[in-house]
Amino acid sequence: MTDLIILSPKDNVGVLKRARGDVPMGHKIALRAIKKGEPVIKYGYPIGVATMDIAEGDFVHTHNLASALTADALTYTYDKRLTPLPPMPARNTVMAYKRAVGAGVRNELYIVPTVGCIVNSAETICRIFKERHANDMKVDDVVVLTHRVGCSELGDDYERTKNILINLSKNTNVGGALFLGLGCEENQMDGIRAIVPDGERVRFLVAQEVEDEVEEGLRLLEELYAVASKDVREPVPLSELTFGVKCGGSDGFSGITANYLIGRVADLLESCGATVVLAETPEVFGAEITLMERAKDRKVFEDIAALVNKWKDFYGSHGVNVYENPSPGNKKGGITTLEEKSLGCVQKSGKGEVKSVLSELQRATEHGLNVIESPGNDIIACTTLAAAGCNVIMFSTGRGTPLGSVVPTMKIATNTPMAEKKHSWIDFNAGETLYGKSMDDATIEMYNYLLDVCEGKATSNETRGDKQIAIMKTGVTL
Repeated sequence: MTDLIILSPKDNVGVLKRARGDVPMGHKIALRAIKKGEPVIKYGYPIGVATMDIAEGDFVHTHNLASALTADALTYTYDKRLTPLPPMPARNTVMAYKRAVGAGVRNELYIVPTVGCIVNSAETICRIFKERHANDMKVDDVVVLTHRVGCSELGDDYERTKNILINLSKNTNVGGALFLGLGCEENQMDGIRAIVPDGERVRFLVAQEVEDEVEEGLRLLEELYAVASKDVREPVPLSELTFGVKCGGSDGFSGITANYLIGRVADLLESCGATVVLAETPEVFGAEITLMERAKDRKVFEDIAALVNKWKDFYGSHGVNVYENPSPGNKKGGITTLEEKSLGCVQKSGKGEVKSVLSELQRATEHGLNVIESPGNDIIACTTLAAAGCNVIMFSTGRGTPLGSVVPTMKIATNTPMAEKKHSWIDFNAGETLYGKSMDDATIEMYNYLLDVCEGKATSNETRGDKQIAIMKTGVTL
């Protein structure tokens, strides 16, 4: 069965490299007979239970496999197990921008609307500024953090909007930030200025307080530009950079090719002292023990458990089952249950020790692997990673997506057919490891590609100008 991938000696299913009859590539075939009620094993862990007897060679999917997850909060036992990181690579520095608050891989100006109803003015300022500097632009880009919130919000939603926008402006890829407010919104400029100190790299403008907010915005943006345009790249150790890991539109190969490859690159980055941040809390359900056994200490172990149970409670409070995931696209690509998706998802974290667990409003400060709370939603999770300080996001996809964050979002394809079909979306094809390329060679190739991105190589989302943010809402709108 050379067309089958078997991930662990414990597995009772394998993954097809190529379609076999009516079974598509990326889907599962039973390696032996599985009785009704028996666990189905992939990655060496249960991914659910058989809902009927399954014969050897049968197609295994939603018709005969179901999640075993429940909404109940679970208790766990701390049993630390670690695998050593690989040696530090010879290439462990990049040419980047040294700033007072750290190092960045881009030199961009951000226009940060405090409320959605001022976004059009922000985009007008950005467009005119770019037209004026079309032939002499000395920064990498000018980006509007477009969103539609900031007013009619209370409590957690208000605090989340304010602090996510502030944290995005603090990303070390930013050479200067112009906060643009309307004046009557909930997200008042005074609240932002109480947190963001005045300085040569920040400006504040309330549109209702001036006659022409576009001209005033352009004047302030020119002041920021005068400072940021003097920034130059210089050698920076990877220990000064932060990397996010994310997957979206997963398929049956995600945990085998792209996510696994991201994890290996993450291990190399951590061996250099870099910071790596894993998002998507609901997509560790069923695989959380693989993170808990790598917790730095008992507190981090307990923080992981608390985070998982918190999000189960959150779903339950809205009458949603934790196993509503995976999406229709995930299922079409070969993923049947949330346990299966989660076991593939956590491959992105590599083998490193989990140093800390962050709330959605915290910035990553500890070198090594960090876990941050966020939904699985692609753009909200990417926004959370950028706000946490990530300079680049490694983003795997098996179904394909053009989505990009405001930081370089490097798309890694899980399979070659999709990579070839949607080549304008994809930066690196991990699917080649299915058909001859060694994982070691692919790891070094992708690691070097990532470092090239850090030194200015444009990712596909940057080439298209696809730089989005989205901020989660959990409360009412007035």
